[in-house]
This record gives sequence, structure tokens and C-alpha cells, in this order.
Amino acid sequence: MSEPKWRKSSYSEASANACVEMATAGPLIALRDSKHPELPWTTVSRAAWSEFTGALGTGALPAR
Repeated sequence: MSEPKWRKSSYSEASANACVEMATAGPLIALRDSKHPELPWTTVSRAAWSEFTGALGTGALPAR
């Protein structure tokens, strides 16, 4: 698999380095720590990512 095109949340400050970055990786969503982009990243299904972000958006899962 080629290197994904990583992006930060639009809620992140431009200079913030304590973010989770995400990218699409075929049928999956790839996630990595922006402070350590050289470390391995993980993937989740698009359905799991959608459920997670939906729960955050409705307050069902508190953001920290």
C-alpha cells in the first residue's frame, strides 16, 4: 500500500502537534499520532470510523 495522504481535523490549530491524523487507505481509515508520524499507524473500517465520529458529534462519547 502506498503512503496515505494524511490530514488533521479542521478543528486542529495550524501549529498544533497533539493531533490524530487520518487518511483513507482503500476501504479503511488510517490513523496516526501527529507527534510521531514515523511510528506505525493503525486502520479501522469506514463503518467503525463513522460510528465513532457520530458518537462524538452527538455527545454519546465525550471528547477529551
